[in-house]
Amino acid sequence: MYFRVKRTGPYAYLQIVESFREKGQVHQRVLSTVGRLDVLQSSGQLEALLRSGLRFCEKLAVIDAHAAGQTEPVQVQRVGPDLVFSRLWEALQLGTILKRALESRRFEFDVERAVYLTVIHRLFASGSDRAAERWREAYRLPGTEELELHHLYRAMAFLGEPLGDEPGARVLKTPRCTKDKIEEELFDQRRDLFSAIDLVFFDTTSIYFEGEGGEEIGQHGKSKDHRPDLPQMVVGLVLDVHGWPLCCELWPGNTADVTTLLPVVNRLRQRFRVRRVTIVADRGMISVDTITALESEAMDCDYILGARMRAVKEVSERVLADRGRYQEVTPERQGSKDPSPLKVKEVVIEDRRYIVCLNEEQRRKDAADRKAIVEHLRKQLKRGDKDLIGNKGYRKYLQATEGEHFTLDEEKVKEEARYDGKWVLQTNLADEPEIIALAYKELWMVETMFRTMKSILETRPIYHKRDETIRGHVFCSFLALLLKRALEQRLEQKGETWEWAEILRGLDNLHEVEALFQGKRFVLRSQVIGDAHKAFMAAGVALPPTLREKA
Repeated sequence: MYFRVKRTGPYAYLQIVESFREKGQVHQRVLSTVGRLDVLQSSGQLEALLRSGLRFCEKLAVIDAHAAGQTEPVQVQRVGPDLVFSRLWEALQLGTILKRALESRRFEFDVERAVYLTVIHRLFASGSDRAAERWREAYRLPGTEELELHHLYRAMAFLGEPLGDEPGARVLKTPRCTKDKIEEELFDQRRDLFSAIDLVFFDTTSIYFEGEGGEEIGQHGKSKDHRPDLPQMVVGLVLDVHGWPLCCELWPGNTADVTTLLPVVNRLRQRFRVRRVTIVADRGMISVDTITALESEAMDCDYILGARMRAVKEVSERVLADRGRYQEVTPERQGSKDPSPLKVKEVVIEDRRYIVCLNEEQRRKDAADRKAIVEHLRKQLKRGDKDLIGNKGYRKYLQATEGEHFTLDEEKVKEEARYDGKWVLQTNLADEPEIIALAYKELWMVETMFRTMKSILETRPIYHKRDETIRGHVFCSFLALLLKRALEQRLEQKGETWEWAEILRGLDNLHEVEALFQGKRFVLRSQVIGDAHKAFMAAGVALPPTLREKA
């Protein structure tokens, strides 16, 4: 049965209609005409009728009473984060892997739940482990209700605990830890007989400490966060060609980027037992000794490395001077969503293979930016030059003259034009130049992951004073990245478009309210907002009913 509006002349009448089937056909018959719709609405009779009927429909009566403030709320919990990410946690077997690692240990609290709480907190809120303890109070995260702050600290220490004298226990001041075994098991569950890491993206960043920074990890070094006054650590992240996080490595803050690449390659082979590794890394990782080692018979590793165009004489004087023709890989953009234009050419110097890449769009932008800077410099030099030296963008175009004054370096301006829109790669692969260039462009995935780790996931602040807890703290951010990527891959497979911030907003605002009504307990679910519905669909999780009675 249902209500239907029947129009007769200038008036509309409200009817109660029933559908029925006769001889295979569906028909409707009018059970009752309630009255003129405008009269029912203006007199309040329709509202009174519907409210009277609610007595015979308990669920609608609860919703109506709750909207009118006539129920007694008992508990309000945010349920979205656990509903989606607990399913992904199970799909990745993270709970099972953690429990296996705990088999020989006897903790008086649930370590797996403590790790789960910390990881989910990283996805939805910034802050330290102390903040995670307070944050949990508003969320439904089964099994975490009895956890206290010292339990979270001990769970972090367990993850970062050194494993002693196992093979490869210490490389570049980095001990082999519990977290390493977990990363290896995560890789093993996706392994097949022909597993190989054909392409690996690797990059590093620095993360500073508000506190002391541990016994060995916290050291002063070149800070990418522009905080050289604080101790820091160097974090390396390794992704496969699909953007799947393989592992994270931690080193003391005074470790140079160029020294991290070879240990990572060695540890990938030792830890994941793969046949071959092809490493893709930025120009901060490159040196003559590094390339020699990668090409050595002992290591025999393929690589695509960004070259320092200005600092390496062979690149600036010979590679960029090559007059060979470019091959177009991607044409000029026709629309804003089209891929950026790309041209490539191969240059071989003796036995060293280089790929020169050119983005015409970026070349024009670089030229326009430099022209604007130079024109502004000419005007400023006429007024005085002392204030210009503090500006790094200006300083590279100036040269000193007698009397401690500066003039425009015209040769430098011409020289910089050689680099507009270009980048140079060095590789020992035999693939076509366009394949090498496109593979290197995917290195942005690592940079995006680092931005996520340091902003969305907010690895900082880190107040821990022990190396073990610091390693565990960062590893929980790695696991959060893993869950994020797992959900993204499922969304991609379903052809969905989404905004990560809208997924988090939608899940974070999904509430369940437990309320008392006429001596019974009911649970009401809030409306789904943002992109939360896409996350539920991708994770294969059904939304809770709008209303249910609690047993």
